[in-house]
Amino acid sequence: MFARKFLQKSSGAQKPPLAPPPRGCLITEDLDPHIITHYGIPSTASLLAFDPIQCLLAVGTLDGRIKVIGGDNIEAILASPKQLPFKNLEFIENQGFLVSISNENEIQVWDLDLRQTASSLHWESNITAFSILHGTGYMYVGDEYGMVSVLKYSADEGKLVQLPYYVPTDALAEAAGLSSPIDYPVVGLLSQPCSRGTRLLIAFSNGLLFLWDASEDRVVLVRGNKDLPVEGKTVDDSLEASHDELSDLELDGKEISSLCWASADGSVLAVGYVDGDILFWEFSDGQKGKPSNHAVKLQLSSAEKRLPVIVMHWCVDVSRKNCGGKLFIYGGDIIGSEEVLTMLALDWSSGMRGLKCVGRVDLTLSGSFADMVLSPIASSRQSGMFLFLLTNPGQLQAYDDTSLASLMAQKENNISVSPLPYPMVVPTMDPHMTVAMFAALNVNDKTSLALSEIVLAAKARTPRTPSGESAQWPLTGGIPSHLDDYKLERLYMAGYQNGSVRIWDATYPCLSLLYDLKPKVNGIDITGVDASVTAISFCSKTSCLAVGNEFGMVRLFKLAGHKSGGALEVVTNTDKQVHRLDQEDGPQWLAAYSFLSSPVCTLRFVQSTRRLAVGFKCGRVAMLDTGAPSVMFITNSLSDSGSPIKLLCVKSSSAPTGSISGPTDQNSINSEARDESILCAMTQDGQTILFDGNTGKILSSCLRPLKNPTAICMHIIEDCYENSEIPSEKPAENPSGKEKQENISHLINASESHSPGGEQNAVTETKLVDQRFANSLFLMCSEDALRLYSLKSLSQGSLESIMEVNLPRPCCWMGTLKKDERECAVLLLYRTGHIEIRSFPDLEVVGESSLLSLLRWNFKPNMEKTVCSDDFGHVVLVNGCEVSILSFLAHANGFRIPESLPLLHDKVLAAAADATFSHFPAHKKNHDGAPKFLSGIIKGFRSSNEQKVDQVQDFSHLGNIFSNPPYLKPSATGGNDDEKIVELNIDDIEIDEPLNILPLTEKVKKEKKDKRTDKERLFDGASSDAQPKTRTVDEIKAKYRNAGETSAIASQAKDKLLERGEKLERISQRTAELQDGAENFASMAHELAKQMEKRKWWNI
Repeated sequence: MFARKFLQKSSGAQKPPLAPPPRGCLITEDLDPHIITHYGIPSTASLLAFDPIQCLLAVGTLDGRIKVIGGDNIEAILASPKQLPFKNLEFIENQGFLVSISNENEIQVWDLDLRQTASSLHWESNITAFSILHGTGYMYVGDEYGMVSVLKYSADEGKLVQLPYYVPTDALAEAAGLSSPIDYPVVGLLSQPCSRGTRLLIAFSNGLLFLWDASEDRVVLVRGNKDLPVEGKTVDDSLEASHDELSDLELDGKEISSLCWASADGSVLAVGYVDGDILFWEFSDGQKGKPSNHAVKLQLSSAEKRLPVIVMHWCVDVSRKNCGGKLFIYGGDIIGSEEVLTMLALDWSSGMRGLKCVGRVDLTLSGSFADMVLSPIASSRQSGMFLFLLTNPGQLQAYDDTSLASLMAQKENNISVSPLPYPMVVPTMDPHMTVAMFAALNVNDKTSLALSEIVLAAKARTPRTPSGESAQWPLTGGIPSHLDDYKLERLYMAGYQNGSVRIWDATYPCLSLLYDLKPKVNGIDITGVDASVTAISFCSKTSCLAVGNEFGMVRLFKLAGHKSGGALEVVTNTDKQVHRLDQEDGPQWLAAYSFLSSPVCTLRFVQSTRRLAVGFKCGRVAMLDTGAPSVMFITNSLSDSGSPIKLLCVKSSSAPTGSISGPTDQNSINSEARDESILCAMTQDGQTILFDGNTGKILSSCLRPLKNPTAICMHIIEDCYENSEIPSEKPAENPSGKEKQENISHLINASESHSPGGEQNAVTETKLVDQRFANSLFLMCSEDALRLYSLKSLSQGSLESIMEVNLPRPCCWMGTLKKDERECAVLLLYRTGHIEIRSFPDLEVVGESSLLSLLRWNFKPNMEKTVCSDDFGHVVLVNGCEVSILSFLAHANGFRIPESLPLLHDKVLAAAADATFSHFPAHKKNHDGAPKFLSGIIKGFRSSNEQKVDQVQDFSHLGNIFSNPPYLKPSATGGNDDEKIVELNIDDIEIDEPLNILPLTEKVKKEKKDKRTDKERLFDGASSDAQPKTRTVDEIKAKYRNAGETSAIASQAKDKLLERGEKLERISQRTAELQDGAENFASMAHELAKQMEKRKWWNI
């Protein structure tokens, strides 16, 4: 489903072969990069589509992706094989399929259950118009040559096929009075509401509008013909507008840019033009057969040069009884004006000729307009008409009908209503995300089990959406997954510019917000607490979370295992303050450390102890005691140049026998005292320092002058060469052939360290190296190279690498991968967006990919600050408003896909809706046309969108219509024995159509055949003695009764009389023609008989 570009690459360096790779070494077959989950609206979003029954919203992009959004944090990303823009996107309503059309005219049908393409079809010509007959799999396709074809997707067969039916262009040209077939591009296709899918509105770029009836294969109405005079009025958006005549309107050269139905029954069509005009055309049945150009023109501006009317949508106003509503317009205003979305309230209760604008509201856009959809929603959360508005870059908002109505009513009071913003599952821009962490938990730890129980309880209290808006986001589509054996396995944590920290449950692909840790507590004022978060660290054994900010403050939280309430201890460089807190159940804020004003760069918990190492931007390192909040020691600046501390690593000589439950566990003091740990710090300029984690004694410091002194990351590889031979510590040759720069290393035998009290100690340490360093390696990553050292030699002050690899591109981030619980590879992210995986211990490339091929992303500055990963091949990346989790290992399925994936298509809801609609006619309806028993459950199924049709219509007859070319439909055949003879009268005769008389039954035929003579059978049907059938008064009343007014009845009778006269005249003409033909035949037969008489019998 996802585009993958993962190639094996061989190294060009000539190196002596190493020993066989140890157990856990990564190979190419172990790699399979793919997307686990994706959140957020892509910045390249350009199209919207909506399924009102399933309550799903689809967003198409310019790079070939489709984002599907439902409720309860359900989101999915679909990626087309080609990175091309979509020009059409539409749901096959309530069937679980989505249809897209690319710029290369590739029609793709997406299966939402499988999240992949079910079928595709390449269209030879350029598609310029597309429409799906809602509730069916039938699709109309219009192209640049004026052809309109019909497609059908069959869910049972899983195929998209082109049907034989099409709309003949010569028939359209004949109806419009043109001498040649129409070859203008089709710019609009709309199924007429309440027509059972048989009538289609076809709009051409030259302004011609046709209403085509597929059941009769003929044009019903023609509008926009430049050869006919235009009848109607001109109306502007002023509430006191005058109606001017349209006699001066020139249709020649007016190009259509948008259109929509402006009535629920399809009697009025609104058409937008490139010149900024909007015309309302009448398509009522009363105008049938009468070519005319009756229209009403609407102008948003009186300026001569206006913007094209790009998009229009119509919303019926129920209170106006289909004689008005709201028209949403983008475009049509003066060029250079502010970009707005215009909403007009229109009324024509006195008829189309009296159309007037009764209100106007301009909605200010937060960005450049991309698309909008207008559709009803009926759910447990919201109901009514909703407007979804998409602006660039990737901003989605919604308006409900209540807020729009209040805007229209309170315009004079200048009351503004804010739209409901799309509630991002993982906010990245508002507030701005500054740092992130992805933590994997040991599900068997007592602390993790306790945290799992707390999370289950917290989920019940957490609202479905993290938005603080009073109105909830209306989308509710999809079904979340529910697995019985739930255990908390992963946490995703993010720090923000406003000082807050949010924590999500990332056990399954559908993330859920657990906690939102605010920077401030009621009644306590701590300076610098709301500064931007710069570092996060989490200890899974103690469930402690440390948060550092740019003011140098470190906050300590306990997620589980701590009683509610308690005290907050604030440790400064002068004293300690205790504040009593009334904290609720959940994360407890235990302590705050504020003793340096330098920003915190990195944090590292010393596992199984109550210690936290802190690295500052000023180059200093501090060790904090989290049990009895205090500062154990602070070093001087570890870099002569004052370079910031880039990263901290801890190497422990032993671990206590029991896990520490938390900072308040007093029983861990003795075991902690026996633990000897070495702290390794790396500065941004590449200097590496080792010092004692208990006392702060500096053991060694190694500095390697680099061409580009920018260190990225470091990592200690534990027991890398257990049961295998350690490679030689001789430096490897430079692959480029250049001489290696001289290493400058020195052993620091004396160093100053001070505690918060300022006491100075001189320390000498030269015997730290022991057997625990023998099998460990030290990996250092800079922008231009990877260097592998022996931790043993590093602790002795020697910085001679055992392996060095020059990188082909500037590197910005490094992570590690584990296989069989051992570090097996390093994952590199370059500033060009390329991704590379190199295996241990030879650092050879085993696979490569890119952000562009996997996610359709381009690398952006500072993106590396929010990249995080665990040791199992999962990487979380942030790009603008998008957040994605990638998996790189083929056999790792920690997210339990596909069982844990939420369902995008609710089959139960679909079956319930189909059953409801199938029984719809049998139930009593409300005033809005919906069944009463359904009004409280699924309201608003009847759409006012121009492309929606009445949901209760039966479309089974369309199969016979579209399965044959036009004019070649099979005629109806005879019925059963119970059929009666059809009684005909002259009013029912169609002269131009073949007359099909139902046959008599076989029994009646046989009886009559036996009774008739040869002469009677010869002159069958020639008798004129048939007597008319006598009708009763009630039959006559039932036949000709009309519920209309007297004038209407008289007018209808007059029309019937005229039609009757025309039919009689045409019958007379046909009779004369038949008589002439008979006379000619008789004359020819008489001459032939004379010639035959003159012949002899032997000549015959």
